[in-house]
Amino acid sequence: MIQFEELKLELLSYSDKLKDLREALGLDKVQQEIETLEAETANEDFWKDLENSQKVQRRIAQLKSKVAAYDSLKNHFDDTLIMIELSDEEGDLDLLEDCKAGVESFVRDLDAQTLSTLLTGEYDGNNAILTFHAGAGGTEAQDWAQMLVRMYQHWSDRHGFKCTMIDFLDGDEAGLKSAVLLIEGQNAYGYLRSESGVHRLVRVSPFDASGRRHTSFASLEVMPEIDDTIEVDINPDDLKIDYYRASGAGGQKVNKTSSAVRITHIPTGIVTSSQVERSQHQNREVAMRMLKSKLIEIKEREHLDKIEDIKGVQKEIAWGSQIRSYVFMPYTLAKDHRTGYEMGNINAVMDGDIDGFINAYLKMESLKTV
Repeated sequence: MIQFEELKLELLSYSDKLKDLREALGLDKVQQEIETLEAETANEDFWKDLENSQKVQRRIAQLKSKVAAYDSLKNHFDDTLIMIELSDEEGDLDLLEDCKAGVESFVRDLDAQTLSTLLTGEYDGNNAILTFHAGAGGTEAQDWAQMLVRMYQHWSDRHGFKCTMIDFLDGDEAGLKSAVLLIEGQNAYGYLRSESGVHRLVRVSPFDASGRRHTSFASLEVMPEIDDTIEVDINPDDLKIDYYRASGAGGQKVNKTSSAVRITHIPTGIVTSSQVERSQHQNREVAMRMLKSKLIEIKEREHLDKIEDIKGVQKEIAWGSQIRSYVFMPYTLAKDHRTGYEMGNINAVMDGDIDGFINAYLKMESLKTV
């Protein structure tokens, strides 16, 4: 039937792009690296250096995930093609919509994986550290900060990434004044760096008895997690380290010891903290790793030669500096002010469906480099 023939031709038109993607991902080299690393794990001395063995295992998992994602896409193509051909043989037009949905789904997945090849920055493959701060506005802004945290937690779940709350400061009545998430997964930073900036909310506040419309702001800072293999020269005299009791959130038990750690980098005013680990030593390690990550991210972004050249600059969390608006009233719309990409299903966005915004930003970036 002509409808199925046209759909089949449309799907087959993407076969070259599928082959090009395989080459762009370098899957032959990826497979070779997997074999080399797995051979290394068979060495009887492999587990003697626990830190190195864990890094090797993580690298193998990342590479296998890359291969599995492409294999899944290729299977999607093959299964959709078979479905179209069988439906055509049966001449059943009732299956046409399912076949169309299969093609559309494949094209979306192909576009998403193709965009991942644009993540060629030095730290794009790293885990991501997300730092949230509520803007002015009290409980309403603090509730908005918590809503954003939840949105990125859901985005992380959608992608099979591990998401850990590293630090948090509860709001006065509801929400969060600040929070830090660590999102672990291949290219987490490469995708999420586009999310850094001020996020604006417009809605009728549930905390306003008069039912008035409110505008709230929260900022998000995204930086790559830097591991111990990267040397960062920080003068110990430039650090102020405070210890305090960790607070409990969501009914969790409050820590009775001063195990939480806050580190201030005096020259820049940058502050990092951690309170979720069991010991003071572990929290100090996490806070130091975050500080290194933050300093390197700023150094790279501002093209500086040395850490000492960084000066602390704080943008106001308010009008004129937002990257995206989320409107719940009088209409529903999420719109990115940099790319123009928008989505009317605000509930889906708040449930982590933000790939459209991320992909639009990556496409915009790629056009700048052409």
